[in-house]
Amino acid sequence: MIKHFALVAALAASPVGAQQEAPVPPSPGEIVAAAAAGEWMRIAPQDLLVMDLAPDRDGKARRVVIQLMPPPFSQPWIANIRTLAKAGWWNGLAIVRTQDNYVVQWGDPDAEDAARARALPQGLSRTNEADYVTTRKSGDATWFEWANGPYANHHGFYRGWPIGWMAEAKWPVHCYGSVGVGRNMPPDAGSGAELYTVIGHAPRHLDRNIALVGRVIEGIEHLSTLPRGTEALGFYGTPDERTPIVSIRLGSDIADLPPYEYLSTDSTTFTRYADARANRRDPFFIVPAGGADICNIPVPVRRAP
Repeated sequence: MIKHFALVAALAASPVGAQQEAPVPPSPGEIVAAAAAGEWMRIAPQDLLVMDLAPDRDGKARRVVIQLMPPPFSQPWIANIRTLAKAGWWNGLAIVRTQDNYVVQWGDPDAEDAARARALPQGLSRTNEADYVTTRKSGDATWFEWANGPYANHHGFYRGWPIGWMAEAKWPVHCYGSVGVGRNMPPDAGSGAELYTVIGHAPRHLDRNIALVGRVIEGIEHLSTLPRGTEALGFYGTPDERTPIVSIRLGSDIADLPPYEYLSTDSTTFTRYADARANRRDPFFIVPAGGADICNIPVPVRRAP
């Protein structure tokens, strides 16, 4: 009798609707998966740089796909990279440096030896440190402003890329997978022949100090898992330690390259995705952070279906 009364009382105290489970908030990945086809932007093959490394110890191919930075950013270096790739300049060179939680770097191992260094192709553009930043166009509808932070007054996204800016000056920022240009001491700004990618915590102190030219969109695992170099700063001391580069080509020169696309940062889905990254409401999380660093909102990139 007591058990029966307790059950009746519990049912009477519970609204009918409470017997139905509340909808589970979607995760950022689920939000992206539901994006409309029209919210994805195709990446032109000529805006892709494809690096094929020597096979791993099990004989498996290792391909790294890099998306090049769009105008107005870093265009002198981008032009040089296209020239270098067309000339096959990187073919047969190597990964020269791996510093864990920092960068992987590639280029000519003999670059510092004038007698042995590989000659650069003709027609490379001159580069200047002044081009690390550019001027923001007022009223540009392709900007999605996100938040401020310690490295810039404002952060946001431009045509799918994370950007920082102060007043009219704007620049791309260093996040995981970003690709930059190695250089010597200023005023040298690097030609684009020596490149690196970030494989650790975002080194934002490099912003505005080095030219950023792209980001790895596929195959980062082939770089981030390489053994640390034995010399200072992770440079490899002997040829046997280095991973050979078979080729680096533009995507437009590879017939069987699959098409890639990124989620438009102007889309409604990206706005929802960015909010979900900053305020995790899916069941695993207990306390939403209430914000997110610009590098913790990676722009979704996929092979086009």
